Amino acid sequence: MTVEIDPHSGFCGGVIRAIDSAEHFLADHPGSRLYSLGAIVHNEAELARLSERGLIRIDSEDLDEMVSAEGETLLIRAHGEPPQTYAKADRLHFSVIDCTCPVVLRLQRSISEAYERIRREDPSGQILLFGKVGHAEVLGLVGQVNGDVLVVENMEMLESVIADGWICPGSLLEVFSQTTKNPDEYAAICRRLIEYAGDNVTVHNTICAQVAERHRRLSSFAISHDVILFVAGKESSNGNVLCQLCQSVNIRTYHIQSAADVRADWFSEEDKVGVCGATSTPKWLLEQVASRVLDLHV
Repeated sequence: MTVEIDPHSGFCGGVIRAIDSAEHFLADHPGSRLYSLGAIVHNEAELARLSERGLIRIDSEDLDEMVSAEGETLLIRAHGEPPQTYAKADRLHFSVIDCTCPVVLRLQRSISEAYERIRREDPSGQILLFGKVGHAEVLGLVGQVNGDVLVVENMEMLESVIADGWICPGSLLEVFSQTTKNPDEYAAICRRLIEYAGDNVTVHNTICAQVAERHRRLSSFAISHDVILFVAGKESSNGNVLCQLCQSVNIRTYHIQSAADVRADWFSEEDKVGVCGATSTPKWLLEQVASRVLDLHV
């Protein structure tokens, strides 16, 4: 048996930046607390590690219940937040460490600019976002324009929206994608919209280039191994998308969260085993999983 870790798996640049910022703050301010608005990364093992160092996870409801946070620090994670969140933090007197991913920031600005453009040129026009309803990044994106965005998760939802008359073929339509979505699915969504609404559709390429490249490489990695162990938290949207990609080309793909989930009966002696993960999966966890597989077959 051989075990190989995908060299391209692991944290994306935005997640690395957010975690580095948290670790540096906690190291430079011993005994201090650092509040993270939402999970800084969708991986329970990494969250537990950071929690031990002093990172405290809160949510929007916690912000609403606070009276004052004078002297406290709030970290905005890579997913980004709507303007209302910054207003709340300012009102509570939080110091803010803004770790919104630069790719997400550009997308937020693009949606805001498109919204203003549509309001000037065609008040009946719309913005459509291909993304997961309720996802943190999506909430931050639609919040840039007070929620005036049509969000679809998949082709089935798009067809329902079209059938219900939510898209007017004669009006301007600007289309964007959540940065971590599947490029092939986004391309199919855009083709269907152009087929339906024609020249009035403007498509924006907003999937993160690093994520898009990972899709291409991960397909090759999954095909070239007998068994794939895909390591990611169950709440990771990117993880679910990438795991489904692996499963589409390799039926012996197993979605696990830690080394403890690995089962000996998944493997045979001559298997080539591949270990990979999401943009929210730390390298150290991939290494633990690989070691676990080898230990089972010593």
